Amino acid sequence: MARINLSVDGSNVSDDVEPRMLLVHYLREKLGKTGTVVGCDTSNCGACTVHLDGRSVKSCNVLAVQADGHEVTTIEGLSDTVDGDLHPVQEAFRECHGLQCGFCTPGMIMQSVDLLNDNPDPTEEEVRLGLEGNLCRCTGYHNIVKSVLHAAKSSSGEGANA
Repeated sequence: MARINLSVDGSNVSDDVEPRMLLVHYLREKLGKTGTVVGCDTSNCGACTVHLDGRSVKSCNVLAVQADGHEVTTIEGLSDTVDGDLHPVQEAFRECHGLQCGFCTPGMIMQSVDLLNDNPDPTEEEVRLGLEGNLCRCTGYHNIVKSVLHAAKSSSGEGANA
């Protein structure tokens, strides 16, 4: 067993884990963060995307011990739980119908937040390239891209009705 200490969604946690335990399994099984979805376990689908020190990573491709001493944000930690407000990207996905079955949605949102942190005013092509490593089997991506562009416009003050 290995001892890890990290921050998850703003709370400090300390646990003993098997050195080979993947971060996705640690988050789901030890911490109950089931919004982080196990999709393919091969880092192909992106459903398990979380933020590690503010950058998106596929948590099925990171060992829990690699997160020792770092900050992890899951989909559950993205919104303002005090006021109950959704993160602007979550709100945009809701408003623009950027989901169907919802399986890929947490990873898509986490990747979108990272994309918008790097590029607050992306073009449609830049959004499509930025989400390239996240797969959706239901939507055809149109409303996902629309949601990200809507979040960018809303965040830049161009209006929530864009």
